[in-house]
Amino acid sequence: MPDLLLGPLLRYVSDTEATIWVETDDACTVTILGATAPSFCVAGHHYALVVLEGLAPGSTLAYTVELDGRPVWPEAGDPYPPCVIRTHAPDRSEHPDRLVRDGDGHGRLSLAFGSCRVSVPHDHPYSMRKDDDDRGREVDALLALVERMRHQPPSAWPDALLLLGDQVYADEVSPAVAELIEKRRPEGEGPPREEVGDFEEYTALYRESWSDPALRWLLSTVSTAMIFDDHDVHDDWNTSQAWVAAMRAKPWWEERIVGAYMSYWVHQHLGNLSPAELRENTAFCDIVALGDAEALLRELSRNAAREVAAARWSFRRDFGRTRLLVLDSRAGRVLTPGRRQMLSDGEWDWIEEQVAGDYDHLLIGTSLPFLLAPGTHHLEAWNEAVCDGAWGPRAAVLGEKLRQGLDLEHWPAFHGCFTRMVALVEAVARGEYGPAPATIVFLSGDVHHAYLAEARFDSGPVESRVLQATCSPVRNPLDARERRALRTAFGRPMAAVTRRMARAAGVVPAPIRWVFAAEPTFDNQVAELRTDGRTAHLLIEKTEPEDWRAPELHESLSLTFTPRAAAS
Repeated sequence: MPDLLLGPLLRYVSDTEATIWVETDDACTVTILGATAPSFCVAGHHYALVVLEGLAPGSTLAYTVELDGRPVWPEAGDPYPPCVIRTHAPDRSEHPDRLVRDGDGHGRLSLAFGSCRVSVPHDHPYSMRKDDDDRGREVDALLALVERMRHQPPSAWPDALLLLGDQVYADEVSPAVAELIEKRRPEGEGPPREEVGDFEEYTALYRESWSDPALRWLLSTVSTAMIFDDHDVHDDWNTSQAWVAAMRAKPWWEERIVGAYMSYWVHQHLGNLSPAELRENTAFCDIVALGDAEALLRELSRNAAREVAAARWSFRRDFGRTRLLVLDSRAGRVLTPGRRQMLSDGEWDWIEEQVAGDYDHLLIGTSLPFLLAPGTHHLEAWNEAVCDGAWGPRAAVLGEKLRQGLDLEHWPAFHGCFTRMVALVEAVARGEYGPAPATIVFLSGDVHHAYLAEARFDSGPVESRVLQATCSPVRNPLDARERRALRTAFGRPMAAVTRRMARAAGVVPAPIRWVFAAEPTFDNQVAELRTDGRTAHLLIEKTEPEDWRAPELHESLSLTFTPRAAAS
């Protein structure tokens, strides 16, 4: 009889629809709430994505999973609450005949978000500080979130969870995956032993990360959206054209990058799509119809790795009056020196289409923060100019070494795209793409610290409040030396020096400034953005190593943002 290996993962949810992803150990038919889906096969692994439609809006629906008619989830003795699907509550003014879960029709949303989670055990030495033990990763913020949710009613849970990259660490594997690699890969073959090398090893990495009982329950009952970042593939992935050329020269890289795209497509990308998008996705329809779709998915992945236009990984979700755009700021880069772009022209066209409309809040998910510490921002803009020859060919060679060595590859290191995004956001905030939303919030991770910044445009006040909310890591904190280095980037001395460097290299400053609400925090942490009508509230909570036996979340930042008219 088939059995459940991984999942269920609750992925896309709207007012009447939901999708649920599973991995099984054999071919079967998966049934959830009366909806069925046949499994599909990739390289001997079996997956299914069950599409549920016609659900009641604003409802909370407990569900079970059956394989070939046999109940397999929840497991016997499961200590967690029943896994549920909570459909969105449409605005009562638009749908007077439908129930609204929160009872007032103002389009409330609670979106949790974060990034960077390594999968290691929760006890010592892994729960210790990195300064006390190299293996230390402290207390998992998602584990602490689960421990709180277990004692709350579903109405108090986040409506959705946005995972902003580094869901798995392909270059920092868990002890269990390292043992698997040791057994299946001869010494000297493939990448370093602490890194995955192909699709098979990636599947083990995802299974290790998502099989943790607490996380498994969380993913089964809170709708998730995901986008990859570098560690899902390889540290510093797509930093520059020189980096890509060096990696492609390695004999094992082709298998690694193809396996990365294949596993991302299966484990993360499919669940980001709505039922309508799935029906229109030719690749998905073809793969489901094949006996074993390995060859087809390998070819799709190889094309995606070689050609930016071969796939779009960015996606959109609407939560009532809140719109979420999640941008691919890794795979879609144009890396040609002199015309680097964080996003291709085709991606820009798509974004401009998606920002048009009438909504109260625009959330822009991008794994890499749009607004960084000032010292880092100017340093990256300077570095790009130097790499492009502003200070001559010798300096360009040194600049490339610095770009790779210091990870200088965020938005300001693609300065043309940074300026273009500034112009787009300002236009949205002035009401040029529809009524100006109350807030425009960039949601990001990657940088292993958390902060909130608010932007101001040189041209004068705009109608929307423009914010950068960054939360990282979920579980992979920096050591004390790394924290001191990053704090320096927030200081005025470094900002003044790097600003002068950037201007000396010919960088034209973008017409935007930003201020920080508080000092950055460097703990394991998770954030929650809540919207209610045209008001938004950001909460960032951290864990503490001393709580490893009974994980808790502790507030580190809490701020409410009201519309400008109300604020004045």
